[in-house]
Amino acid sequence: MKRYQTEIEVTLEDLDDLDHVNNVRYVQWIQDISKTHWEQVVPESIRKNMIWVVRRHDILYKAAALLGERVIITTYVESFRGFISKRIVEMHLVTTDKLIVRAQTDWCLLNKETGKPMPISEEIHTLFETPSP
Repeated sequence: MKRYQTEIEVTLEDLDDLDHVNNVRYVQWIQDISKTHWEQVVPESIRKNMIWVVRRHDILYKAAALLGERVIITTYVESFRGFISKRIVEMHLVTTDKLIVRAQTDWCLLNKETGKPMPISEEIHTLFETPSP
């Protein structure tokens, strides 16, 4: 499947009372990279009448990221079934490549106008199955 990756630096605003990245921030990063990946792969002409909503997050927090550390966030779609997309997001520390977070999220595709689930088209399947250059 086509992968998407970005790198971020942990800032003061990302930290919790223990001085490491707050779990809520990790969830935000999961949502942000998922949306960006969708927008990078699928042309606006196809996605303009669609919207994704989270059905389920399963997040494994393995280690903490600290102020100033750089994190590589990678995502890909593992599978499609009906109107559900199963997406994987992994976060690693740049300096050690240590896995800090792994998430599996079920996203539900909705018709933007009706708010009702809609089947994921073969065209979308194909766009995400094309290997990254």
